Amino acid sequence: MIRKLLLASAAVAMTTIAQPAFAAPAKHRASASATLPASNPFASPSTLPFNAPDFSKITDSDYLPAIIAGMAQQKREVAAIANDPAPPTFANTIVAMERSGQLLERVELAFQAVNGANTNDTLQATDTKTAPLLAAHSDFINLNPKLFARVKSLHDRQASLNLTPEQAKLLDVYYKNMVHAGAELPAAKQAELKAMNERLSTLQTEFNQKLLAAAKAGALHVDDPSALAGLSPQQLAAAQQDAKGRQLSGYLIPLQNTTQQPALSDLTSHATREELMQASLNRAEHGDANDTRNVISEIAQLRAKKAALLGYPDYADYTLYDQMAKNRQTALDFLNRLAPPTAAKERQEWSDIVALAHAQGANFQPTAADWNFYAEQIRKQRYDLNQDELKPYFEIHKVLTDGVFYAANQLYGVTFKERHDLPTWNPDMMTFEVFDADGKPLGLMYFDYWKRDNKSGGAWMSNLVNQSYLRGTKPVIYNVANFTKPAPGQPALISFDDVTTMFHEFGHALHGLFASQTYPTLSGTNVARDFVEFPSQFNENWALDPKVIAHYAVNYKTGEPIPQALVDKIKRSQTFNQGYDNGEVLEAARLDLDWHSLPADAPRQDVDKFEAQALASSGYDTADVPPRYRSSYFLHIWSNGYAAGYYAYPWTRMLAQDAFAWFEGHGGLTRANGQRFRNMILSRGNTEDYGVMYRNFTGHDPDIRPYLEYYGLPTTGAGPTTVTPVAEPAPAVPTPSTTPAPEKGERGR
Repeated sequence: MIRKLLLASAAVAMTTIAQPAFAAPAKHRASASATLPASNPFASPSTLPFNAPDFSKITDSDYLPAIIAGMAQQKREVAAIANDPAPPTFANTIVAMERSGQLLERVELAFQAVNGANTNDTLQATDTKTAPLLAAHSDFINLNPKLFARVKSLHDRQASLNLTPEQAKLLDVYYKNMVHAGAELPAAKQAELKAMNERLSTLQTEFNQKLLAAAKAGALHVDDPSALAGLSPQQLAAAQQDAKGRQLSGYLIPLQNTTQQPALSDLTSHATREELMQASLNRAEHGDANDTRNVISEIAQLRAKKAALLGYPDYADYTLYDQMAKNRQTALDFLNRLAPPTAAKERQEWSDIVALAHAQGANFQPTAADWNFYAEQIRKQRYDLNQDELKPYFEIHKVLTDGVFYAANQLYGVTFKERHDLPTWNPDMMTFEVFDADGKPLGLMYFDYWKRDNKSGGAWMSNLVNQSYLRGTKPVIYNVANFTKPAPGQPALISFDDVTTMFHEFGHALHGLFASQTYPTLSGTNVARDFVEFPSQFNENWALDPKVIAHYAVNYKTGEPIPQALVDKIKRSQTFNQGYDNGEVLEAARLDLDWHSLPADAPRQDVDKFEAQALASSGYDTADVPPRYRSSYFLHIWSNGYAAGYYAYPWTRMLAQDAFAWFEGHGGLTRANGQRFRNMILSRGNTEDYGVMYRNFTGHDPDIRPYLEYYGLPTTGAGPTTVTPVAEPAPAVPTPSTTPAPEKGERGR
């Protein structure tokens, strides 16, 4: 997942923030220091390499005054641009906006990183206080009539401005985002919109904090070790360590963010499995202070009203206007095409689960809590594959350096050097400097892999500094995950699913590292949700590439490489249980779209009833396969910027597997292929229509067949083989050449 930062930046768009951290002009430094004491570590850009935040100097109390000062500074900058007596030009309006807000960006990027991965009461209080202020700040920019008049003037005569393709795209983004944010609404409607935005920002922050507390409180606490029969000694040691960490007796199994929990594959007690599953399903539905349902129903209603105010039938159509799919119906049609083959595979897999349970004398009716326990046994029977047999070959540091980094080197020529001199927000983190194929520094990478109670669930990538030629900045990027930390003295072994997650999030990182844009608004991963997961899901494929897996999958005890017979078992089992694994994602995507298809006149929804009705009508086997996220803990859509956009994961899986099929047809893992992918996809940012960009690389519209084959779904009966995205109008400049641009020397589901 990519973590989006919901803040109005130089882009005046509610997207990932344009990055700061170049030496600001003297007048900007002066205005900042006049408002913010020089002792505050955010008062001036960091002097560390790549302008990385100096977490050794930052205290929790530094964020709030810096955020407030940053908003004040950007307001002065925006007012100066809007009130400039000179006629609007691209330089004095658009470029000036791209240079604005650097103090605010600097502090918000660091704050969002730490608040997401290492939060505490002080940080959460700061988040609560600043969320509505930042929403109002966004509206101050987006709804500024003088600023919009300047942008509109430029947009109306852009054909005569002699802009480069990137400049034309940037102007188009500014204009459309401001219109989309309500710049053309009358004053009374704008006032109504501002109130909605402030309330929504408060609710989204409240949801996030409630869910974090609910997940922590929902952990399964067990005193009797017999209830945890089936767990490995390493898993038991980790559970005991987790209990000690909370000063509890016995054992603790923390909840991960998804419905299914890893331990459900191993626990031999049906009662314990059921208890753990219920803890997961109901974590935020106990009617206490952490119950999220009232917050959800208000968010959904307010979003529907906001969409209507801006002229859209529902929030899905409102938010998909700049996505690759472009509208709700295209996304819905895509999910509907996948429902029949997926549901058939779900039902077939469930019948196998029930049959095995009965064959083993189960005196209970199997539920979803039992699915992965029996599925793992079926996997072993059919493919002779035991997940515990795999883990000794996946030591996390070896996977990172000799797997994830190695694949990137073979494809793109980049190299990595670990650094121990840069401060991080947690001592468990790792930091690497990244060098391009020509040996020049490319950027920095931070890795924060181990689960903590004060860390949001899931895995994600984001930036501390973004690439921009205008600002002279290179990317500083981090990957976060929630892997189970081994007990002291135990090896850091992970599952193959965790290996895949590492490759996935690093695919996002590559998208950010290879950014090659002048303007920060268009740089790197600042692209549509249904395109941003394409590089990350594509990168997963290299985890099983013969050359790559032979390089990193080594037994941590003996040093022996993973046997080819074991690799073959993994490959043969790739489509196993994919009715469940793929189905739970598709169900969650459909639930998301249904929530955001509500009309403005719909009343506040009963969350439980709405969810039950939506799932029952989705076309999937939701009776046996619960969605990956229920509404009450669906962090992606209520707080993390994926509202009406969770379909992006299957959509971009379609792109990823179709693009990987192109690689397989052209020689696979080669530098030439990697450079082509870098030039035509990874380095492009948001400078080109996504459909055009994709067709330029593959030579055709996305083909759904590699997606179906990837999950072992029938390729017949799913409709046309290709999906044709709606193209956006071309900018009023000559169409950019499809020849790969030269490099300028310089990625959760």
